[in-house]
Amino acid sequence: MAAPLKEERQQQILEIAQDSRQVTVADLSRRFGVSEVTIRRDLRALAEQGALRRAHGGAVLATDAPPEPPVLHRMAQARRYKEAIGRAAAGLIADGESVFIGSGTTTAYIVSHLVDRENLTVITNALNVATGLATAEGVTVVVTGGMMRASELSLVGHIAEQSLHEVRVDKVILGMRTISLEAGMTNDYLPEVMTDRMIIEMAPKLIVVADHTKFGKVASAYIAPVERITTLVTDVEIDPSLLRRLREAGLRVIVAEA
Repeated sequence: MAAPLKEERQQQILEIAQDSRQVTVADLSRRFGVSEVTIRRDLRALAEQGALRRAHGGAVLATDAPPEPPVLHRMAQARRYKEAIGRAAAGLIADGESVFIGSGTTTAYIVSHLVDRENLTVITNALNVATGLATAEGVTVVVTGGMMRASELSLVGHIAEQSLHEVRVDKVILGMRTISLEAGMTNDYLPEVMTDRMIIEMAPKLIVVADHTKFGKVASAYIAPVERITTLVTDVEIDPSLLRRLREAGLRVIVAEA
């Protein structure tokens, strides 16, 4: 009888996750009257089947992010939202500061609002960010070394990570592949994950720029919890209930008007 009971319980766990999109070990333990160790085994089994993804304290429904086209092809996607986000994010950068700006399409829309700044230092691992600021007289641009990820025009890997030890910044501004309240910030390109983790640790202030399409999906590699974000800049199409939950989690959320 043990095996059918286990299989039935795991099926019910999956049904609960499909309804609520997330489950917690503590709640499932109470609901089924079994130990948390047993629930963790169930979640591990469901994760191995690809039905769920483990998250801190429980699991989330596996909603895979579709493959991303190269960065140059994505520049036109959700353009008006990204332009609004870029303008709002640039407003968080003051003259005289030193900031790290990461790769991606949304971060690229910040650049045009920085070209007239004074005494600004921008450190980046994104070639499109660097070239966008190349003629800005008041901006000093520092480019990390590293292996080029051609599709993203980004520099990642050991050499990039070593160079990050040599610089200090006031703020970090990153785009993100996917964001989930339960599963955190995730990426689907494993060689970039360690680089992103090191970038995040460069400064206490982390500004993440992400349009509404980035939320509610989970990629294969975990980067950091959502709570690590200091300020999130997104657009008006973000789901209102998600916006409320993000703010309840302690994040400062700026909704950029297109």
